[in-house]
Amino acid sequence: MIDERSLTQRQTDACRYVNSRDDCHHHDASAFGHADRYQAQPTCQVPRHKVHLSRFPALKIARLIQSLPYVMKKKNLSPSFLGIEGGGTRTVAVLADVQGREVQRVEAGPANLRLLSDAQLIAHFRALQPGSFSPAAIAVGLAGARTKADRERIRRAAARVWPGISCHATNDLETALMAAEHHALRITHHPSTRVLVLSGTGSCCFGRTEDGKTIKVGGWGHILGDKGSGYEIGLRALKAVVYYYDRDGIWSNLGQRLLRTLQLNEPDDLIGWVQGANKMDVAALAVEVFGAWAKGDKIASDILDGAAHSLAKDAVNCARRLVKAQAPVQFILAGGVLVNQPPFAKKVARLLRRLCPTAIVTPLKCESVWGAVELARRQWSVVSGQWSVSRRKIEPVPERTDLPPIESMTLSPTEQRHPRSRNLDRMSIAAAIRLMLSEDAKIPAALLAERKKIERGIKLIIHAFKKGGRLFYVGAGTSGRLGILDASECPPTFRTAPEQVQGIIAGGQRAIWESVEGAEDDADAGARSVVFRGVSMRDVVVGIAASGRTPFVWGALGEARRRGATTILICFNSALKIPHQVRPHLVVGPDVGPEILTGSTRLKAGTATKLILNIFTTLAMVRMGKVMSNLMVDVKPANSKLRDRAARIVQELATVDYPTAQAALESSGWVIKNAAARLRRHK
Repeated sequence: MIDERSLTQRQTDACRYVNSRDDCHHHDASAFGHADRYQAQPTCQVPRHKVHLSRFPALKIARLIQSLPYVMKKKNLSPSFLGIEGGGTRTVAVLADVQGREVQRVEAGPANLRLLSDAQLIAHFRALQPGSFSPAAIAVGLAGARTKADRERIRRAAARVWPGISCHATNDLETALMAAEHHALRITHHPSTRVLVLSGTGSCCFGRTEDGKTIKVGGWGHILGDKGSGYEIGLRALKAVVYYYDRDGIWSNLGQRLLRTLQLNEPDDLIGWVQGANKMDVAALAVEVFGAWAKGDKIASDILDGAAHSLAKDAVNCARRLVKAQAPVQFILAGGVLVNQPPFAKKVARLLRRLCPTAIVTPLKCESVWGAVELARRQWSVVSGQWSVSRRKIEPVPERTDLPPIESMTLSPTEQRHPRSRNLDRMSIAAAIRLMLSEDAKIPAALLAERKKIERGIKLIIHAFKKGGRLFYVGAGTSGRLGILDASECPPTFRTAPEQVQGIIAGGQRAIWESVEGAEDDADAGARSVVFRGVSMRDVVVGIAASGRTPFVWGALGEARRRGATTILICFNSALKIPHQVRPHLVVGPDVGPEILTGSTRLKAGTATKLILNIFTTLAMVRMGKVMSNLMVDVKPANSKLRDRAARIVQELATVDYPTAQAALESSGWVIKNAAARLRRHK
């Protein structure tokens, strides 16, 4: 039994969540291939009050704490339970009350126990703490937790973060199976023997009988096993396209799809790519295999036939090691591949029924982290003697996103119609060219009007560089791509470290070459991007948003400001109203007017952005000693053109002939400053 004081404290902790909303709504599983592509997503109603670490200000916590005494008088409080599930893609922590209602949710990066040191595991748990409050019990399921020693490691780490709280430690397979079993409590006809068939980045089959006997088949990792997983599907696709290319001399349609998604130009480029690709990179190619299969591609069909047979055979083998052949078994399909690719899941289900006529096949009905919540609830019931645990149906809480109240007094110029281009569709090409160039010609004057702010921005960047700080560009769409472009040019042009100037784009790498719908609307993702790049008070973060209202950008700026970094906003909306409490340290807002093509900010706004970013980094690098006269003395001569330029620069600086300059460069490792200094010393 736990003492009354301890239980009262846990009830007090739980009361901060009493105002959680109980509105119900559905969440569709994201298509396999997105950021959370391999995690089984809810197909039933599941609570989604989502709280990201970077979006939970300390002031809100303080106000909630102040309100606790009043709330306790008004509410009949009950304990809360924390379930944590970590896998190869992400970690999810859900805090739920005794009725099974979600009251808080935190998400973080992947957590495979085999890849984390004790210190890293503790730090990971600290990042998942639901505010400053203690749950009544905890259950943690982590990928890679296989032995008793592994489970003890988890409990020790949890005890450092939640001292005195009972913790059930297990693997992510048990949490998924528990989620299925808890859901099945309401369905009496389901068999008591269940086998979880998991296919995501990796794959595994995990079964359990009513008396607790368990068997695992597969789950050996992508080198030894993971049959029928996203990784195996992607790898088989790579092998298949090069095999048929060698055999027939024809590059297949599936091969074309792979080159397109990887932004590679020819088959030989796959060699370099695969050498640097990780497990997730290869698994992501499964998206293209499913896409090709949907269009009748024979190679893709063969790959997926093999994957489905592997999964079905492993699942049936798992079942046969638990019960006799004629015994009924429930197979639960889980993981991103099976949940997010219904036609493939149906193929696996058909094979399961063929191999095991008594099979009942169902998808996992709830997100598997809810299995961890149920395990935590059962852990508490054992420790506290509270055997009666509510099985009430889980009710969802709507997702919240805290956005700064950014408003525009009038419609942003970037969204207004340009009076000179209303007949653009009927205009001759020659006239349209003159119109576009005449509009672009107005951009320099608009930037000159903001020159004092641009100058201040450069000085802020120089100050950061001198302190060892970094420059980050953050944007969505064209704005994000321009930031990445400018950042990528700094190492070869100025011999800077790759981390000194960085670009962050909403939607991540894929958004560089194709649109990632909805990514710019995720303020939490913007904040997380700043957190995981390690932005600190020494850095400068430049948000780029043509309209000035992009949530991803504001999420990044808000988190950067909270961390003490210098923040700058570049926008083209003169009507923008920014509240003082969220206003960046500097706002550069040239008035370039409406776009020729209404709303297409890749035009004038994009051109103006490119100019501003060029000015920022070029003049900052000049002041950092990267330029002598107007010569780029820190250029990295990585090709013949640049080596020729480097030799001519040394000629100028040391007043020597070309062969002497070239020889000095070769002996100085092609570092222009060193070569010029050596020649001057020998004069």
